[in-house]
Amino acid sequence: MEAEWGRYSSPVRELVMLNAVAAFVLELAMLVFVAWWALLLDVPWWARVLIAIALVGGLVVLWGTFASPRARVALPTPGVVAVKAVAFGAGALALWGVGGPVAAAVFAVVAAVSVAVTTIVRMPAA
Repeated sequence: MEAEWGRYSSPVRELVMLNAVAAFVLELAMLVFVAWWALLLDVPWWARVLIAIALVGGLVVLWGTFASPRARVALPTPGVVAVKAVAFGAGALALWGVGGPVAAAVFAVVAAVSVAVTTIVRMPAA
């Protein structure tokens, strides 16, 4: 599988590479936000840890199965976008839940732009 920036030349190539790095950082941030939210729940500490592990694990499995470039299940583009919307939406809601509504809105917008760019870049060449 060729890298998604392989078919582009400068300066578009650099922008596609930058988006790939940003997308990876957003994915990691999504997992951190969900874990952070779970660890702040008003339940015993062991339950918070179990909930955080379960939620992060569930998101990792969801992403790896349906949304990653080498996903085990090849969904049509709208399906991949829907899975990414659910995952990034969970991250934004978690960030909102820990008291960062403005940061959550910024995260959601940046994630939406990154998903849009990734979707366009991965379209087959005409």
